[in-house]
Amino acid sequence: MRKVLSGGNAPQGHWVGDGFPVRSLFSHMGGANENTPFLMLDYAGPEEFQPTTRPRGVGVHPHKGFETVTIVYQGEVEHGDSTGRGGVIREGDVQWMTAAKGILHKEFHSDDFTRKGGMLEMVQLWVNLPAADKSAEAGYQAITDADIPSVDLAEGAGRVRVIAGSFGGKAGPARTFTAMEVWDTRLKAGKTVHFAPEEGHNVIVVVLDGKVTLNGSHRLEGAAQARLSRDGGGFTVEAETDAKLLILAGAPIDEPVAAYGPFVMNTEAEIRQAITDFNSGCFGQL
Repeated sequence: MRKVLSGGNAPQGHWVGDGFPVRSLFSHMGGANENTPFLMLDYAGPEEFQPTTRPRGVGVHPHKGFETVTIVYQGEVEHGDSTGRGGVIREGDVQWMTAAKGILHKEFHSDDFTRKGGMLEMVQLWVNLPAADKSAEAGYQAITDADIPSVDLAEGAGRVRVIAGSFGGKAGPARTFTAMEVWDTRLKAGKTVHFAPEEGHNVIVVVLDGKVTLNGSHRLEGAAQARLSRDGGGFTVEAETDAKLLILAGAPIDEPVAAYGPFVMNTEAEIRQAITDFNSGCFGQL
């Protein structure tokens, strides 16, 4: 059985732009690389927005050296970037954006959501890239809800949507640079489920909503997270209430991490070069 190494509830939230009230469930910005290959996870909402005429969100900004994964649970987010890609991320959809050698992008509530208002709930996960891939071409994967296979758990315990990796014989649609599993999970109250990610992978259990117990002893109430050991086999999740979880597992990228705002590289010299490249217009135009 994997050991629960650490965990805790989400801290007080903050706003990203004027459209995303977020709580950072974990972050690399404290200097640790313990969640590798995952860097950061922000949980936005649930928050109700009133109808308006001007889309709320975040204007044009850069990223370099990693990937962002946006999962929308409620509401709609519109994305555009310097590769010329973009579109509306609707309920159940996932946007997997590869910043790699550098990208500019913007994120706003969609025009329709802006006009009608409603509940917004989403997560944004940052995934590191190994040094060998930090200069790869920037890219964008638009993954719709219909693209994501869903696996029903035994005895009516819930279901798992397989965004990346595999589960229950089904493979997720996301293309990743390193091996990982991203499982969007719903559990029914009173049910216990055994999960068995790849041995040697770091595992993070994120509880967005509900109350669960890990391995029969470690209780989490959303929004909260726990980090598990890299080995030891599987782990169990017992749902005290209906629960919404995101289970993340990935092969560690055991390389130095140098981070400065939207740039994640391996050395301070590379960070300085990233800033120079951005200021020189090397990330394209938007």
